[in-house]
Amino acid sequence: EATIGYLRHAEIKHGRVAMAAFLGYLAQSTPLVAGEHLKLPYKGYTAGLTPPEQWDAIPLVGKLQIITLIGMLESYGEGAGSPEGYVHYCAGGKPGYYPPIKGKGLGQI
Repeated sequence: EATIGYLRHAEIKHGRVAMAAFLGYLAQSTPLVAGEHLKLPYKGYTAGLTPPEQWDAIPLVGKLQIITLIGMLESYGEGAGSPEGYVHYCAGGKPGYYPPIKGKGLGQI
């Protein structure tokens, strides 16, 4: 039962990530994002790059910020910010459920 819950949750999560990545790739391919900017989005920005080249151009500190945020969201989704009555998906909870973040202050987590 736990394995089925894990696999269902993984399929839902990876499907959501794939859809968001596809939309992000499309957005980064447009001249609005990949073109010239009046104010540079980050140090070392170069216009006209493809999405993979844009990722390569982001400074290491920026990449670490993105990866850290993803790790924090993963930890929160695994129950770190679980409300009362939250049941983990491997223990019979709802696969694909993500606890709400709204209203969580620093002292409330």
